[in-house]
Amino acid sequence: MHMKAVGLMGHKYNPEIASTMTDVVEVLVRRGVKVLVDRSNPYVDSLEGIVPASTKEIGEHADLVIAVGGDGTLLGCARKLASYDVPILGVNRGKLGFLTDIVPGELETSISKILDGDYYEEERFLLDATLMRDGIEIANSQALNDVVLHPGQSVRMIEFEVFIDGQFVYSQSSDGLILATPTGSTAYSLSAGGPILHPSINAFVMVPMFPHGLTNRPIVVPASSELRIVIAKHNRTYPRVTCDGQSHAATQPGDELFVRQFKQPLKLLHPKTHNFYQICRSKLGWGSRLV
Repeated sequence: MHMKAVGLMGHKYNPEIASTMTDVVEVLVRRGVKVLVDRSNPYVDSLEGIVPASTKEIGEHADLVIAVGGDGTLLGCARKLASYDVPILGVNRGKLGFLTDIVPGELETSISKILDGDYYEEERFLLDATLMRDGIEIANSQALNDVVLHPGQSVRMIEFEVFIDGQFVYSQSSDGLILATPTGSTAYSLSAGGPILHPSINAFVMVPMFPHGLTNRPIVVPASSELRIVIAKHNRTYPRVTCDGQSHAATQPGDELFVRQFKQPLKLLHPKTHNFYQICRSKLGWGSRLV
């Protein structure tokens, strides 16, 4: 794929991000690439040789979007660009970097190889979450990592029922429920005792958060499944629904949360040296080879 225009999005209000964005722009301009920079970024006016653009314009006209920041920055970009068929490349200026695997010291070499077509592309699916109240849509958002039902600021357990493809699964009293994609299986879900899913697996995992029943365990379900979570009418709290820890909606007793696979997959670009298991070893502290 010949890349004539590249979008650039970055975490806001971080001088290190601004410096890296400047470096990225310089590499792209030298290669004769048109650079579309998110006009809401506070550093856009300090960048030379770029075109300020809206998220919509970036999604419609860019052949690639480069996200500069941590995994949270890339998650935000993924949700904003979910409806556009544009691949995303992550430059890591955060802490963990499961998704943003290009380091600043290798910017020019890595980006040049990407522009030359020397890259590995993979698809990751997102979840689409819709909150309904008395048959009316209250909120809708997408999630690349996870959709989480939780008590918010309350310390009370919440009660809800779970249905998969119209079939009743269980009622539960717990601190909530995490619905994680394979991408999100190494994030919040992992901390709650969920399994790690390889990114190529077309499924997601339901992970109870401190359930009252000791036999409640994570369940892996096909990505084609539709989940319906019904907030119990006798709840004394107002649970919240959070997508990727960034998009929030408050529920009321009797509300229904529908979660299904989003129609448009996300394309991620990586250097050809990208290796999921090596990333797990590096980020999760797994043991190296014995010989």
